[in-house]
Amino acid sequence: MTIRIVIADDHHVVRTGFAGLLDTQPDFTVVGTAPDGALAVRLCQEVCPDLVLMDVRMPVMDGIEATRALSDGPRVLILTTFDLDEYVFDALRAGASGFLLKDVTAERLFEAVRVVASGDALLAPAVTRRLIAEFARLRPPSTPVVVDALTLRETEVLRLVAEGLSNSEIAARLNVTEQTVKTHVSHVLAKLSLRDRTQAVVAAYESGLVVPRSVSP
Repeated sequence: MTIRIVIADDHHVVRTGFAGLLDTQPDFTVVGTAPDGALAVRLCQEVCPDLVLMDVRMPVMDGIEATRALSDGPRVLILTTFDLDEYVFDALRAGASGFLLKDVTAERLFEAVRVVASGDALLAPAVTRRLIAEFARLRPPSTPVVVDALTLRETEVLRLVAEGLSNSEIAARLNVTEQTVKTHVSHVLAKLSLRDRTQAVVAAYESGLVVPRSVSP
C-alpha cells in the first residue's frame, strides 16, 4: 500500500529536501507541497493524502490552524526546528498525531511516516514525552477531560500509555496479551472520544491522571 504524502513548509529547500528523501521509498508518494497552512489545507482537499508533514511556523495560516482544519482528514505529523517549540502542545491538541524535529535521521523519518499513517501515534522519542509533560504542566486545560467512564484496568492502561509505554511493554507490565492491551486502548479512545494515542496522552495529563514529574526524561 502506498502512503500519499503532502509536505507543508515555508522554506523551499526544506520542502524539496523532504520530498526527495521520501520519494526514495517505494511505499511513499509525495503528492504535493505547500508553502503555508492555507495552501496545505486546500491541497489536501484536492489530492486527499494519507499524511501531512506539517511545519508549525508558516505565513498566512500556521501549522496549528491548518492541523485543526484537517482534523477530519489526513493524519498530521508535525515538523519543527525547535525541541521546545512553544506551539507543539497546541498542535497536539489540534489533532496532530506526532511530532519530529527537522534534524531527524532519514530512517527515523521513514519510520515516523509509516507509524503515523498506520493509525498509531508517534510517542516513542523521549523529547515528545517531555514536551507533552511540560506543556501539560504549564498550561491549564481549556476543557477538562473526565476519565470516570473508564474501568480500573482501562484507567491503568491509559496511565501507562501516557508514560510512553508501547502495547507490548504494557502487556508485559500487566501480564496480559498484546491483543488485550489493544482492546483496552480502543475502548479508552472510544469512551473519551479521542482520535489516537497522542490525544490519549494529552487527555491523561489534562485530567490529572498523570502528572509531569512521573515522565522520565
